Amino acid sequence: MRTRTCLALAAVAATLAVGAAPAPAPAGSAAADTPVLTTGGAGGTPVAVGDVLVAPLAAGTRATFYSTAAGSTGVTCAVSQFTARVLGNPAAPGTATESLTGHTFGSCTSNVTGVTSVRSLTVGNLPYTVSVGDSAGYPVAIAAGAAGPFQATAVLNSWFGTLTCSYQLSGTFTGNADNTAHSLAFRNEHFVKSGGSSLCPGDGYFSATYGPLTDSSQAGGPVVHVN
Repeated sequence: MRTRTCLALAAVAATLAVGAAPAPAPAGSAAADTPVLTTGGAGGTPVAVGDVLVAPLAAGTRATFYSTAAGSTGVTCAVSQFTARVLGNPAAPGTATESLTGHTFGSCTSNVTGVTSVRSLTVGNLPYTVSVGDSAGYPVAIAAGAAGPFQATAVLNSWFGTLTCSYQLSGTFTGNADNTAHSLAFRNEHFVKSGGSSLCPGDGYFSATYGPLTDSSQAGGPVVHVN
């Protein structure tokens, strides 16, 4: 009797042990742990908080600041760079956040009548807050920070002397990321004149494509992918 009782208890224990075993991980659960931003392609190495991301103008493109949305008169820059530090990179689906610490321009020219050259085009009131989503179109939204609204200032040499033209953008600066070119594109972001000479145009429409976006904090500067 004692032998039968021990065998029965052993069988029950074995049954309970099998029932307590963890269920297999559901298909795709590994992907759920993949953050919004990775390097090395989809589901690659997570981009770390604190990493610095940089993007020059895409090859063969220019940054433009035109006086009308459909026009071609204004300031054109052959050099520009977007620099941001990663603040948050949650698991996808989600939204990564960055601090835009640098947005620079160089080699700028102007075809505005009376303007002979461009001294500078600068962005003020940095840093701005950048949000990168992994929903359709990979939306990018840039919000002004505590320092003040979006500010762009062009200093121009002209027939009439030096002109300083200041512009501001209200609301959110928006664009889209692209995983094929690893780029960020902005189209006709509307700035309104906020100060400067009466000879300055009343509006400025900014367009530019930056890429490839790379993680400069990692060896070799790998491209950044949105998952």
